[in-house]
Amino acid sequence: MSATFGDKVKITLFGTSHAPEIGAVLKGIPKGLFVDEEKLGAFMDRRRAQGELATKRHEEDKVIFESGVVDGITTGDDIRIVIKNKDVRSKDYSNIARVPRPNHADYAAFVRYGEDFEFHGGGQFSGRLTAPLCAAGFILLGILEEKGITVVSHVKRIGNVTDASLDNLKADEELNSRLKASAFPVIDSKAQEAMTEAILAKKAEGDSLGGEIECAVYGIPAGVGSDFFGGLEALIARTVFSIPAVKGLEFGKGFEFAKMSASEANDGFCVKDGNVRTVTNNCGGILGGISSGMPLTFSVAFKPTPSISIPQRSVNLDTMEDTILTIKGRHDPCIVPRAAAVVESALAIALVNADGF
Repeated sequence: MSATFGDKVKITLFGTSHAPEIGAVLKGIPKGLFVDEEKLGAFMDRRRAQGELATKRHEEDKVIFESGVVDGITTGDDIRIVIKNKDVRSKDYSNIARVPRPNHADYAAFVRYGEDFEFHGGGQFSGRLTAPLCAAGFILLGILEEKGITVVSHVKRIGNVTDASLDNLKADEELNSRLKASAFPVIDSKAQEAMTEAILAKKAEGDSLGGEIECAVYGIPAGVGSDFFGGLEALIARTVFSIPAVKGLEFGKGFEFAKMSASEANDGFCVKDGNVRTVTNNCGGILGGISSGMPLTFSVAFKPTPSISIPQRSVNLDTMEDTILTIKGRHDPCIVPRAAAVVESALAIALVNADGF
């Protein structure tokens, strides 16, 4: 299994969707960092399933520190985080033991791991593992905040409904605070209403929707990152693509660059308040894999939740015959609103491991 990332700060995820517990181990966290457990609970709630837009599997996601944090203060030792799984219904997966679900990891994982693959709930490939990812991410986001770096994200798109974009030149502190406190973070409330309607319409059909999260990092100084494999884009891509259901990633204008000329795309330099800045920020705050001193911006595309109640084509791996699969269980009609905190956590893991940080 490949569930470890990082050289400076190493994070290892463990557990599976239906195991008694899931968790993470963090190595390299300095001594004396305050971990506000009330704020940690609020951060976990942003990812936790709540309401009619999410799965009916309800886990409380209480974070237990088995080591490395005493009375809310990091000790400098390895931090072991545990989250109990309490609302598991493995019987819902009895019909997929040898019939892989379309667009899930089931078939590929069975080929790779054989009988060792724990298929209930998707096993180690489940989005359930983003809970300990967020618990670890909260601690790392705290390290960023101590350096004056703010990370914020919002739901940029669900289906055909889009929200306004974050400012890629300067932070809006009031907006950032509002987004961080929201379980459905959007800039425009009307967009949230339309997104909610779209999700519920697909849910009524037994279907699901995908979407997009936009993330911005304000306050990151110039000079963080490296070239080639150590570049910020490379590090962030590795952690963000580790999130289940992520299928696309773009920095700054991203794929829009393919339609632009250099005179349109280039970010001209200027001096502002005694510092070198760029007039525009099409590159999303990264040049040559290194931060430019401008806000770092990127967007992440999530595929629709593949577990839907509409019958789908599959195969029986025992008989090697085509079959029709009807998926049971409890699944999100759209995971995107819950993914904002996950994206922020993945970003933090990459950033604290970057050269020059």
